[in-house]
Amino acid sequence: MAEENHTLPEFLLLGFSDLRALQGPLFWAVLLVYLVTLLGNSTIILLTQASPALHSPMYFLLRHLSVMELLYTTDIVPRTLADLASPHPQAISFQGCVAQMYVFIVLGISECCLLTAMAYDRYIAICRPLHYSALMSWQACMAMVAISWLLGVITATTHSSLIFTLPFPSHPIIPHFLCDILPVLRLASAGKHKSEISVVTATVVFIMVPFSLIVASYTRILGAILAMASTQSRCKVFSTCSSHLLVVFLFFGTASITYIRPQGGSSVTMNRIRSLFYTVITPMLNPIIYTLRNKEVAGALRHMVKRQISSP
Repeated sequence: MAEENHTLPEFLLLGFSDLRALQGPLFWAVLLVYLVTLLGNSTIILLTQASPALHSPMYFLLRHLSVMELLYTTDIVPRTLADLASPHPQAISFQGCVAQMYVFIVLGISECCLLTAMAYDRYIAICRPLHYSALMSWQACMAMVAISWLLGVITATTHSSLIFTLPFPSHPIIPHFLCDILPVLRLASAGKHKSEISVVTATVVFIMVPFSLIVASYTRILGAILAMASTQSRCKVFSTCSSHLLVVFLFFGTASITYIRPQGGSSVTMNRIRSLFYTVITPMLNPIIYTLRNKEVAGALRHMVKRQISSP
């Protein structure tokens, strides 16, 4: 059994130190993706704030989604870039590991809930349009955002308290580039099995419950679309949902593969690649999806660019 230490240990993040030949290319690739993520999500925030055409509940929720994406990727990527720039594994303090995981969980769960609220918004807009103004008032939107953040904070507090009160080895080594839930939990030298079951169960619930509500919303939306007589109307209505559906697929797809599928047959390298996708790639793709597939966002972007070009 590993030696236990009741003082606060320092964690060693292996990152990609075992893939020396790839560290340089990975550094520049991650840096480029991070810069595109910052630019894309900042643009969505600016557009939805400045363009009167985007002052609606759907884009209010989208703006908060972009804020979460910015914070989410900034919690992970700068530290990852610093590790990739070093040829050796880098240590992270106990407090630093707690803080990174806490923010990571807050933003992950909050995004789950916010994506559910966005699905509800589309359901009300398509299936109950006469009640849209009442059900999706600004007060209701603010409440949805606040509840999303609150559930994220509650989940992060309970998870972090459960995980980081367990005893760890004196020199814990995390075979990952971030303090993710499962890699850190598996380092604990006591109460491991029971705690892992509790944390994984809670994580699965917080993934599957929002996803089930989104599926229920889109089942009703699909029924309403199929009931429309005009093909043009069907295409127009579906186009308002397609961006959100793609984002949901990316977010919940990668989360399910990471936290729900059996971990026994997964290699350390594959786990890191999957984590790299949902912590780095997905936040970059979301604003691109909304810009390319949403005509109102694309139109607002073109208008803003033309205005900047024509201004003296």
